[in-house]
Amino acid sequence: MTELLYQTDSYLKEFEAQVTAVDGTRVALDRTAFYPGGGGQPHDTGFLSWDGGQVRVVKVKKEGDAVWHTVEGEPPPVGTLVRGAVDWERRYRLMRTHTALHILCGVIWRDYGASVTGGNMEPLKGRMDFELEHMTADFAEEVERKINEEVAAARPVEVSILPREEAFQIPDLIRTKINLLPPAIQQVRVVEIKGLDMQADGGTHVANTKEVGHIRVVGHTSKGRINKRLRIELDE
Repeated sequence: MTELLYQTDSYLKEFEAQVTAVDGTRVALDRTAFYPGGGGQPHDTGFLSWDGGQVRVVKVKKEGDAVWHTVEGEPPPVGTLVRGAVDWERRYRLMRTHTALHILCGVIWRDYGASVTGGNMEPLKGRMDFELEHMTADFAEEVERKINEEVAAARPVEVSILPREEAFQIPDLIRTKINLLPPAIQQVRVVEIKGLDMQADGGTHVANTKEVGHIRVVGHTSKGRINKRLRIELDE
């Protein structure tokens, strides 16, 4: 079982851990700050180092209770104490982008009552699909203005982990059209943008909306009769 350090501290850049299993070029650790991907957010990359060696982490994936780190080169053997270092520049860009998408989702839900039907991201750019019948250039401009007002409002972003029963008493906790949270998950991680948005979410986020920076709505397309897509980009 891997302790998920990123769930409670998105700003953790380095950590120490022990190798619990090796499978080819994959290494499982007893604890990790590497995000394994999910919810549209890509996995982290970085390095593992130990006395006498260092390898680059090129892929991270959660399988059951373990997080596996695919490395380039000869992996450290089971029992090795390693130091992990997350590619922080890439991770922080993803944190800003993920929070920007939550701001977008929060504004669309608050002002237009539309559910999310899909989403994806890469560093400093992302897209989100909504259950909307109409989308125009004027609408996109209006949304851009509103989401940047939320950035400027410097709203705190807080994370909590709640028992499933308690979490699902929160209205509108699941913003996707379909509830993607498996029944087996009994502890629900909740990300709240104070005064704007609260969602079940497993990804990494900045601590305040002001860290997101300026958001540009760079495209709007129809993906079906009641499925519309907005694409955003963030300034460096």
